[in-house]
Amino acid sequence: MTAPFLPFTRPTLDEETIAGVVEVLRSGWITSGPQVQRFEAQLSEFCGGRPVRVMNSGTGALELALELAGVKPGDEVITTPLTWVATANVIVRAGARPVLVDVDPRTRLIDLDRAEAAITPRTKAIIPVDLAGLAVDRDRLYDLARRRGLRVIEDAAQSMGTRWQGKRIGSFGDLVCFSFHANKNITTTEGGALVLNDAAEARRCELLRLQGVERLADGEQEVEVAGAKLNMTDVAARIGLGQLPRLDEFNARRAVLARRYFERFDVSLGCDLPPDEDAHTNWHMFQPVLPLDRMTGTRGDFLRGMQAIGIGTGVHYPALHLFKLYRGMGYGPGDFPHAERIGAGIVTLPLFPTMTEADVDRVCTGVRDILRPLLRPVHR
Repeated sequence: MTAPFLPFTRPTLDEETIAGVVEVLRSGWITSGPQVQRFEAQLSEFCGGRPVRVMNSGTGALELALELAGVKPGDEVITTPLTWVATANVIVRAGARPVLVDVDPRTRLIDLDRAEAAITPRTKAIIPVDLAGLAVDRDRLYDLARRRGLRVIEDAAQSMGTRWQGKRIGSFGDLVCFSFHANKNITTTEGGALVLNDAAEARRCELLRLQGVERLADGEQEVEVAGAKLNMTDVAARIGLGQLPRLDEFNARRAVLARRYFERFDVSLGCDLPPDEDAHTNWHMFQPVLPLDRMTGTRGDFLRGMQAIGIGTGVHYPALHLFKLYRGMGYGPGDFPHAERIGAGIVTLPLFPTMTEADVDRVCTGVRDILRPLLRPVHR
């Protein structure tokens, strides 16, 4: 009997949450309303009492964070090329220049020494990215930001529930952006959140996310800023209300499955495995880097081979400075060799809470059976 297809991720939605969504649909109030307010309150509690405002995407959270940080045309914002392209796109759309610096080859996260070296008088902010849920060193990050007078916009899209030195990401720091996309550790189908510093910043965020409209007494309105349309619906928020209480459960299960990967992965294949740092990650993804220098085939050959045996994989992410948009800004091959090597060979393997240990074993066997024929013989 053929095993069922195993995707690289799958959301876990329980019946109580599904029933709750039905209740919201039947209520007649399906856009932003009481469910959004409840979700924001629970997120605020999760983040140690800091104000949190939800959006229709993690990208929207990044966009508003840049505006709240005062990033304007002509400014520079430092970030990493090894991330989803949205991280840099929002900088471009703000009229600023994304200043890319290479990653640490072990952690795959932004190299903070290189980031500091890239600071100029035009630098306004830095956007670190917690790739695959692994936290950037927050102590070094905020020491750098304080010394050099920079705002920090944490791209924590993938690190919901991750801790740094025992403290939850989002419970401290500057502006923190989460994503609740369908492939994240918790989901609202689409959505995101922005953790803010104080009530005044939260109020400005509210205006910016919904057309800048301020509702006054007697039904009057005022608009002083040109806001966007980034609000979350009550339908999405109700899903989040069912997901958030299970986040620790989901992440604990991911850690068990990641441990199984480390135990069963055939290290003789020569892949670079992700950093083994349970204390600072939520195991959003498990990503080996293929040994392209030893392969006769391509990453595409490997991905197609895995698909053929019923195992889904992904590529998260190509080095973004090699995209046409960013080549047009002067970036090109050879600029960031660590990010380029990792981005060219990285593969996302299945990892989600309802997987079994047997599923992990199946993936590891599949990786071995598909990759080994693609490797050049080792001559002794």
